[in-house]
Amino acid sequence: MIRGVFVFLHRWLGLLMAGFLVIVGLTGSLLAFDNELDKLFAPQLYAKPRPGVPQLDLVTLIERAAPLVPHARVRGATQIQPDQASISFEPETDPATGKRYQLGFTEFFVDPWTGAELGRRTNADLSEGLVNLMPFIYKLHTSLLIKGGGKLFLGAVAILWTLDCFVGFYLTLPASLAGFWRKWRPAWAIKRRADFYRLNFDLHRASGLWLWPMLFIFSWSGVMLSMRPVYDWTMAKLMEHRSLIAEMKDMTLRSANAAPALDWRKALNSGEHLLAELAAQRHFTPDEPVMLSYIERQGLYIYGARTSLTFVDGSKTKPALLMLDGDTGALFKFIAPAPEHMGDVADDWLSVLHKAHVFGPPYKVIVSTIGLVVAMLSVTGVCIWWRKRKARLSQRHRSRAEALDPARASG
Repeated sequence: MIRGVFVFLHRWLGLLMAGFLVIVGLTGSLLAFDNELDKLFAPQLYAKPRPGVPQLDLVTLIERAAPLVPHARVRGATQIQPDQASISFEPETDPATGKRYQLGFTEFFVDPWTGAELGRRTNADLSEGLVNLMPFIYKLHTSLLIKGGGKLFLGAVAILWTLDCFVGFYLTLPASLAGFWRKWRPAWAIKRRADFYRLNFDLHRASGLWLWPMLFIFSWSGVMLSMRPVYDWTMAKLMEHRSLIAEMKDMTLRSANAAPALDWRKALNSGEHLLAELAAQRHFTPDEPVMLSYIERQGLYIYGARTSLTFVDGSKTKPALLMLDGDTGALFKFIAPAPEHMGDVADDWLSVLHKAHVFGPPYKVIVSTIGLVVAMLSVTGVCIWWRKRKARLSQRHRSRAEALDPARASG
């Protein structure tokens, strides 16, 4: 009885998710090499490295970019990649119409060494050519290109996928405990000389078993990235875990401030000074700033900098983030570069494993392969359902024929 319920759930959950998981799997396979592919398709947005030449600080980049875009205010600068810095703009209001000016782009990139414009693009707009291919793939992966509810929809799919991971694993287990390992061993094998249906079935079952831990990591991290309230509630039941939404509620209580007393330079200096104090208290060394932005709705500057604290194998350096009052420079919130609770450790691991930000190129290959496997599992699952459906319909047809004319049906 229980096994029949699980078979029913696995069949229909798989069918409901199949198309979406094919999209998510194939796009995720490419996004494992997001930066490398973006440089391939949009090389003009990356500067030529200048060894030995110091890069400009974030404020200088902001000051040089501001005159390049009329009718807009700079809202921040970010430099995650060593050969590219991005400047964010907010359009001003046209006094003649009362509407905001159309800037014609959503992303603006500058050379970190000179501040010269590298290019601009409207994120994910393929009409601009290959320059937007990877942003298009990213948006398809994270929201199916649906404005508003696309991310929540994929979050629901991720929840169903997580549940189906356990359902599918259960269905591979033998029906009885007698001779358990002998009966379960074939579920892990693929018979290469079998017919198409058997090969298809073995691929579906064995691949799901061998890669189950990674499939679970990607499904559950998908919930974290797309359906945060469900993720926070679940993790709080399992371990000490802070709700990201609750953490951000304090910001919503602050008043908007369109004209902060601190300018960009003073905000940068305040961020550097406060981070140095915090680093001395917490025993880490601050490194170069990677982000400086201003959030007008809460009147806060966001300052981010790399630190000496590295993640796992040193391949991922997590920046420290400071939120500063736009008028006084006082520290409003500090987001530590190292996890402080078990829940933070889980969040960090899920995030970097999902995004292939650890263990270098070999892990990127693994993540890319997992994306293809996710798509394959969905396709093979549909093939299994279709084959069984045909068999059921054929059996039903024979039964009806026998009921109407037993002699003819047997002949």
